[in-house]
Amino acid sequence: MTWTTKNADMRGALKSLNTANMGMARGFGALSKAAKDGGALDLKTKEFVALGIAVSQRCEPCIGFHVEALIKTGATRDELADMLGMAVQMGGGPSLMYAAKCLECWDEFTA
Repeated sequence: MTWTTKNADMRGALKSLNTANMGMARGFGALSKAAKDGGALDLKTKEFVALGIAVSQRCEPCIGFHVEALIKTGATRDELADMLGMAVQMGGGPSLMYAAKCLECWDEFTA
């Protein structure tokens, strides 16, 4: 399954969940907006942090969404590879496997 399909499928599942629990969806949306807007870090840096956490938590859907967001911020493959090195250093073998998924996702979305 491609990353494009994975992201689309997850968006569909999230839409269903958000419809079922509108209060949770609004609350999470407000939290996400507050975390991303303003502050000392730019959006690209915040997305790299989010992706590093996605790798450490082994959240494949999060990887798809945050790689997509990083591409939109103008991040580069070299920056991604550098950040993934830190994620692997902190998380060991399991993070190595999910770091590889990040690079695969990046390469698909930027092909």
